[in-house]
Amino acid sequence: MFNRNTTPSPTTATAMCSCRHTLHTLMFLISLTLIVVVWSTAPMVSASVPRLRFEYKLSFKGPHLIQKDKSIPFWEYGGDAIAGDENIRVTTSLKSKKGWVWTKNPVPHDNWVIEVTFRVTGRGRVGADGLAIWYTLDKAVEGPVFGNMDKWNGMGLFFDSFDNDGQRNNPYILVMLNNGTREYDHMNDGHDQQLGGCLRDFRNKPFPLKARVEYYKNSLTVFIHNGMSSNQNEYELCLRAEGIHLPKNGFFGVTAATGGLADDHDVMAFLTHSMHAPADQMDTGTKVSEDEKKKLDEEFKEYYKKLEQAKEDFKKENPDKAKDEYDIDVDKWFESQGERELKQIFEGQNSIYGTLRELNKRLDELSGRQELILSKVTSIQAPVAGQPPIQHAQGTGIPMDTIRRHEVDMVINNQNDFRAQMKDIRQLIGLIKEKADHFSGVGATNDGKAPGGGSGANMQLQMALHEVKDTIKQVRTDTANILNTSQGSNTSCPNINCISPKVFFIGLSVQIAALFIYAMYKQSKEAQAKKFY
Repeated sequence: MFNRNTTPSPTTATAMCSCRHTLHTLMFLISLTLIVVVWSTAPMVSASVPRLRFEYKLSFKGPHLIQKDKSIPFWEYGGDAIAGDENIRVTTSLKSKKGWVWTKNPVPHDNWVIEVTFRVTGRGRVGADGLAIWYTLDKAVEGPVFGNMDKWNGMGLFFDSFDNDGQRNNPYILVMLNNGTREYDHMNDGHDQQLGGCLRDFRNKPFPLKARVEYYKNSLTVFIHNGMSSNQNEYELCLRAEGIHLPKNGFFGVTAATGGLADDHDVMAFLTHSMHAPADQMDTGTKVSEDEKKKLDEEFKEYYKKLEQAKEDFKKENPDKAKDEYDIDVDKWFESQGERELKQIFEGQNSIYGTLRELNKRLDELSGRQELILSKVTSIQAPVAGQPPIQHAQGTGIPMDTIRRHEVDMVINNQNDFRAQMKDIRQLIGLIKEKADHFSGVGATNDGKAPGGGSGANMQLQMALHEVKDTIKQVRTDTANILNTSQGSNTSCPNINCISPKVFFIGLSVQIAALFIYAMYKQSKEAQAKKFY
């Protein structure tokens, strides 16, 4: 087995070093070869790519699209078009509307590229009629071809929304060229007259659509962004045609029209760039001769030496203010360990604070739900026996006030007190009855005694009457207190299944009358007995 602790021999070490050196040399040669190839091919690639220059007089873009007088710089619009701060609504979603927007200045360049950002939105599944991007020799007026006149001279890029021929091939994008003699075939949607096109659905997309039209060296290329993503460079090739000759010094324009169906046609941006061939970039008048180049190099070196000498003189005269170019304040540009820890602590505190705030919010929701459930439970409790149920008003959305928990407890306590006091009254009535029975038994035993005991019986009868009167007064006082207590409470007490005060007093009066009649009857019997003896 191979021992890792074994020391390699000098021959083996020399061979390994030579192999590593050869490998590094080979990698260096490959890298150098790649750099030479890229450097040699870069001028060829740059020589084939045209240079773009932005033309602001042939462009517009929001925001701040319009001025105070509702005009657009270097552009004009009319018809049913409405200019806003962010975009131009060429036509609104109303029937039979036409709008247009055209450049005021002609296009002086032979090669150009335009990027138009727009949206076509509508409520229905099918829209009409569509939008068109123009490059024509003359600025047109309103007409039947997507808001532009027929028999134009130039190019028209049509975004046709409505299927006139019934072939189910719309929405459709097509390019049509015209020399001022042909009429647009509406019934067939211009399919027999098109230069080329592609079937794309451009209505009601989540993002704005883009159309990029390049006209370079008599070649026309159209790219379409489908509006399904926010990536600005996701273009798809729609058509490319060679040998296209467009008129010079034309005008750019955008028109739209609606018919029986209607869509909103909004244009957010119209950007124009002129395209210049690489050979045109070098102007003979701007070339620098060798003598001037040497002179400029010498002047640069001289100024550089003066600058370095001035720096050295400043350092000698002001050693305190002079700083080394490579002396970097690390604390200024980089955070320390303590700052990083404080930052982490602060972020952790913010996270804890957010969590606590969320928990407080949840607790508030739970307490609110608990109070709502408690109020609903108390409102749907079964009514107490003898108490009519509360009839809520129907047809109104005003919530009724429900009884609170402490009010329910108060009512229950009052009922318990009332029952205890009624129990005491019953006990008093029972005592009265026992005393009355006792008196009647005493009277019966005294019937067979001597007449000399009549005065004692009268005294006992008077004492009994006074005791009954005191008891009645006490009963009246207790009943009045109970009534005052029940009337003083704010909450309504349920009806008690006991005798009412009226019945109670009637019964008490009957008993007292019976006792009084019995006493009178007994007294008359005693008087008769005295007369007899």
